[in-house]
Amino acid sequence: MQQAQRMSVLGTETAFEVLARAEALARAGSDVINLGIGQPDFKTPPHIVEAGAKALRDGHHGYTPSPGIPRIREAVAADVARRRGVEVHPDRIVVVPGGKVTMFFAMMMFGEPGAEILYPNPGFPIYESTIRFSGATAVPIPLLEEKDFSFDPDEVLSLITPRTRLVIVNSPANPTGGAIPREALDRLVAGLAEHPHVAVLSDEIYARMTYDGREHVSLMGYPEIAERLILLDGWSKTYAMTGWRLGYAVWPEPLVEGATRLAVNCHSCVNASAQLAGIAALEGPQDSVGEMVAAFDERRKVIVEGLNALPGVTCRNPGGAFYVFPNVTGTGTSSDALQQRLLEEAGVAVISGTSFGTFGEGYLRFSYANSTGNIRRALERMGEMLSEPAMAAIP
Repeated sequence: MQQAQRMSVLGTETAFEVLARAEALARAGSDVINLGIGQPDFKTPPHIVEAGAKALRDGHHGYTPSPGIPRIREAVAADVARRRGVEVHPDRIVVVPGGKVTMFFAMMMFGEPGAEILYPNPGFPIYESTIRFSGATAVPIPLLEEKDFSFDPDEVLSLITPRTRLVIVNSPANPTGGAIPREALDRLVAGLAEHPHVAVLSDEIYARMTYDGREHVSLMGYPEIAERLILLDGWSKTYAMTGWRLGYAVWPEPLVEGATRLAVNCHSCVNASAQLAGIAALEGPQDSVGEMVAAFDERRKVIVEGLNALPGVTCRNPGGAFYVFPNVTGTGTSSDALQQRLLEEAGVAVISGTSFGTFGEGYLRFSYANSTGNIRRALERMGEMLSEPAMAAIP
């Protein structure tokens, strides 16, 4: 069988590969602490689960409109107005089975041979993968440790050419936990006035997970780019609903029809019970969100302090999400080798920074969406492995 050549450039997400390996080791009897997978370790709140179950009991078993049932789009519009202070018409909202779908649709809309798309690096690996799959050239935006993994707006603007179709912004970010400050976004938006041909995809899936009093600065708050901004958000992280596969995008009006056509051709519609659960999440009590983020904040403090105490490791304090991205160059070991040794020898699953782009070499991604006890145990195991006699055996 002869597959299309583009299949050879389609990447993957290493977190799922590491998860599979960690689970295989666990089945074989190893005690593995998984700090690799990026999903909350909390359960979906009961009132959301009940809404989904009730939908099934009540017979909501059929197809739904491709962009989402009207009630959920209205609920999303109300939530955008409440949390971002921007009024959007429900007709601009397309509900999809997870945030990745919006990324894929955006790349299919804007990517083709000869086009360029700017993406954060280190960044969520699906950005680069789907850009390349579309045929476009993937142009990295360097996110540097000395800038707290934010970007230099002038550098981003300097990368734009007449061939640039789309710029991707992710804040708070996976894998670094970096949160882009308002001043940087102000300068980026101001500079984009000189490039009216460029659209923006703002991935704000971690919008409600910020720390130390930081505000989440949404690109929805910039009317200057409203007509070319795609907002990506969803339920997976905020409400611990990763397995429900439920996300949404607010599209500029001229792109809604295209996004809807892609939905028809791709997945037809999102299942009804998940959508009704999503309504309950947005309109119901929000206490669980605050409790979960407070727990993540405590874990963040533990893991940052613990990593900075390890030989050869330094770690910045992340501004959001539930990831840390420590610098491990002081260990004298490559990111890939250290990832493998930590899993195989210490029973700690983490992700090599190179899984998130070339600028990730020298770093590891840790998810602190795990218990404080497990985080402390993982740090102890790492400390033992990184001790001088043990590391002498590592090539």
